Amino acid sequence: MLGPADGRYVLRPPGAEEPEHVLVVRTLGAPPRQRRRRRPREVAPEPEPTPVSTSRATVIVVDALDSVAAAQAWLRAGRGDTAERRLAEAVAVLNRTLAAHRVAMADPALRDVGREQALVARLGFGSGEEVADGHWTEAVEVPVATKRARRTAALRPQERLAALLGGRAQPLACEELVLRARSDLDRGATREAALQLRIALEAALAELADYADAADLGQRLDELRAARGEVGEAANAALAGPLDDGQDEAVERVLGRLEAALRARSAAGFA
Repeated sequence: MLGPADGRYVLRPPGAEEPEHVLVVRTLGAPPRQRRRRRPREVAPEPEPTPVSTSRATVIVVDALDSVAAAQAWLRAGRGDTAERRLAEAVAVLNRTLAAHRVAMADPALRDVGREQALVARLGFGSGEEVADGHWTEAVEVPVATKRARRTAALRPQERLAALLGGRAQPLACEELVLRARSDLDRGATREAALQLRIALEAALAELADYADAADLGQRLDELRAARGEVGEAANAALAGPLDDGQDEAVERVLGRLEAALRARSAAGFA
């Protein structure tokens, strides 16, 4: 379950009067509600799996296309990287809603979602009521891209998971901080990303110093140290309000370099 209750959510940019997106959340396959029990009850030694619900999130771009012909051309153009870019934009809209829900509920356990978590991802077009109900005039199903899967496989995540759980390795604090910064940036929260990146960068410079002799990590660390100033400026600006284009670019670029340094560490065989 995503978190927000079923319904339609209108999203506007800050200060705008006209909506930019409409997000429709629907729960599918919900099991029958059972009466709450006050006490534990006995169950069979091998109980059947409990049915679970899934959520369908439909991101609607308001007034994006003005004719069926334009919509068909848009759909035909949505192949490969273009399809993934469009889906990434839709996921960012969904995560913007989840972030607002997290703040409204004051619940840090409510997390963002990723493209790979979707059971099915589709791109299509139709009338407002049509798509709100999960129907389309035309649509295509987009398979998960393999490029990311190949990169993840190269980092041997299962081996590292076993090492972390088995007490043979400890995660770096900067790794979680970097993931939080990436999550913020991907959903368009550049102010939060800048603030998160500043502490992630400082933690990484301290924690990765022990690996400076491995592969090209020393060179990567020098590059990251040189970026401290612009990251600090972006974070200071974030305390006062939105970032400018140059600061946005700096946050995205330095975060990418920091992620690359952590991947290089993993690829060098360090758990």
